Amino acid sequence: MTRPALLAGALLVLAGCVNHRTPVMVDPFSRAPPPPIAVFSIDYWHKLVEPSTMEFVPREFASPALDPASGRMVVGTRDGVLRSVSIEGRVKWAVPTPSPFFAGVLIRDGVVYVPGGDGILRALRADTGVQLWTYDCGEELVTIPVLAEGKILVASQSATLFAINAADGIWSWQYRRTPPVGFILRGASTPVVRDGVVYLGFSDGHAAALDAKTGAAVWDRVLSTGTQFIDVSSKPGFDSAGHLIVVSYKDGIFALDPRTGDTIWQTSASGLAWVVVRGSVIFAAGEDRIAAYSAETGRNIWLTSLPDRAGYQPALASGILLVPTGKGLLFVNPVNGGVLRRFDPGRGITATPSVYGPDALVLSNLGFVYGLHVTMPGTL
Repeated sequence: MTRPALLAGALLVLAGCVNHRTPVMVDPFSRAPPPPIAVFSIDYWHKLVEPSTMEFVPREFASPALDPASGRMVVGTRDGVLRSVSIEGRVKWAVPTPSPFFAGVLIRDGVVYVPGGDGILRALRADTGVQLWTYDCGEELVTIPVLAEGKILVASQSATLFAINAADGIWSWQYRRTPPVGFILRGASTPVVRDGVVYLGFSDGHAAALDAKTGAAVWDRVLSTGTQFIDVSSKPGFDSAGHLIVVSYKDGIFALDPRTGDTIWQTSASGLAWVVVRGSVIFAAGEDRIAAYSAETGRNIWLTSLPDRAGYQPALASGILLVPTGKGLLFVNPVNGGVLRRFDPGRGITATPSVYGPDALVLSNLGFVYGLHVTMPGTL
């Protein structure tokens, strides 16, 4: 496929729903040049966390989640409090815990599954916050839970995937790797489940496919070797051909056969930590850049250097790539990599936005939650 055809295909795949709203206004008296395109509006914002004088670089890692039954958002913050908040900013319930949150929650069928920084997986009623059960994993939990085969799957910072029965909180199985002796990235690979198989990566450079019912390895293979920063930390994805896409921080992007784990192709692009796969295009973010690659060959389509150090999981809303960085949320054109706009409410954004159609929930590092409406350029 030619490059123009590939980019045109990406634009068609990524085009999302459009709703006409007033765009963000630009200060006409500002000396800074105005952004070329207004791509989002702020529907609401609420302060959740009181600032501390002891915090030099505050960080919020947990993505907000929307409760479809009530319309409230549920979010855990660095003060260790899980809150259910209405769109008007009223806190319906709040549950304190002893540790900061490092991952967002899963909400299914009126139950909130909460991965705690204290190592405890909690199940709460979404309407009241009343606790249904807890399971102590004993390790800091750092991924959004996934429901599969009646089990809650959640990964720890210590390279363990836990499978806990969703109904009663009883341990079902776990799969553990040994972290390397050197430095590793913050966070872990969020598992992806397809056809009864769990796919994920580990900080020791391994990628694995596990039986969702038993935890038995379908395959487990080494992608990177060494003593530090060999993480396979990204949430895996599947391209339009059904290939499994994972990324090694040390050794680049891999397209794997999901049945065997065999390599179909590999790039040499080191320093990438996160991928989002849409159709035949792979979007990757790393410490100093964002880029797009062909899922068919691994060939680079575009690359945008970043002075802000990206390195956090991107999301897609209305066909625009949302990339959280230490200095703000970037709105990136997925066709050519151009930065359309940057949203920085102060101290940047680390948590991945949660996307619901054209709307995104964004938690800033200062502990403010924002409801944004994202609009594809050219549709205002």
